[in-house]
Amino acid sequence: MLVFLVNYHSMLPFNSRLNDIVKQKRSWLCVGLDMNPDALGDNNLSSLKDHSFKVIDATRDLAVAYKPNFAFFERWGAVGFAWLEEVVSYIGKEHITIADAKRGDIGNTAEQYAKSIFDHFGFDSVTLNPYMGSDSISPFLDRKEKGAFILCRTSNRSAKELQDKMVDDEPYYLHVARFISGLNKSANAGMVVGATAPEELQRIRDIAPDSPLLIPGVGAQGGDLSHSLRVGNQSGIGLINVSRGISFVGDMSEKSIHSAAANYVEQMRDILR
Repeated sequence: MLVFLVNYHSMLPFNSRLNDIVKQKRSWLCVGLDMNPDALGDNNLSSLKDHSFKVIDATRDLAVAYKPNFAFFERWGAVGFAWLEEVVSYIGKEHITIADAKRGDIGNTAEQYAKSIFDHFGFDSVTLNPYMGSDSISPFLDRKEKGAFILCRTSNRSAKELQDKMVDDEPYYLHVARFISGLNKSANAGMVVGATAPEELQRIRDIAPDSPLLIPGVGAQGGDLSHSLRVGNQSGIGLINVSRGISFVGDMSEKSIHSAAANYVEQMRDILR
C-alpha cells in the first residue's frame, strides 16, 4: 500500500500533491533548514549535521515541507553536498522538499541544474530567480510532478531597490507575478512572496489566485503570520516558511524545536478555522 501511495503521489501534478499534504496534515508549515554555524554556536560540521537531523525529527509530524538552503551546505564543499544528499533522503517522500538554490541561468545550463536538483538530489521543487526570463525557468517546469517557487516580491530589506521600480505605471514585481502566473500551465509554478510586504502579497494573490506561494519573513524578520496565512490561502496554497524561529529556538533541544513548530501550527489552525 505504501509503495502504491508513493507511486500515486509521484504522478500527481506538483500543486495537487502539495494540496493533498496540506489537507492531510492541516498544516501550512515549511521548515527552512538554514544550518548556520553562527546560530548554532558551533562551527563543527558534525554538530551541524546532527542538528539538521534533530530539526527534521522534531518537526516531522508538523511540517508540510522542508527547505534546505543550499548555501549552508555548499560552503563545506564535497562533504556538504554529501550531507545534503543525506538530508533529502532522511526527509523521505511524505513531505515536500524544496531546494532553496535560487537558480537562474540560460536554458542549457538550467537543464543541467534541473537534472542535478531533481534527478541527483531527488528534490520535489526548487526556488528560482526569474531575471533571465522563461528559458531559465522552463526546464524546471517540464515535469508536472516537480515544482518551482519563483522569486516575486522578497522579504529582504533591499528588495524594493529593483522589485518596486515603476514600469508602465506599476511596480515591477506585479509584472513578474503575471509572468509567473502565465507559466503555471502544468499546475507546478509558484512564487516566493515575503511576509514583510503585506500589501504586495495581497496584490500578487489577486493576480495569481491559483499559484502556490512560499512566504518567508515570519518570525525573526517580523512578518505578520495571520495576514500572510489568510491572504496566501484565499484561493491557492500559501506555505509559511520559518527557519531560525524553529531550528535555533531556546536551548535548541528537540523538545524546544518541536514546541516552537507546534506553536506555529496551532496558530495557523486557529487563524484558518
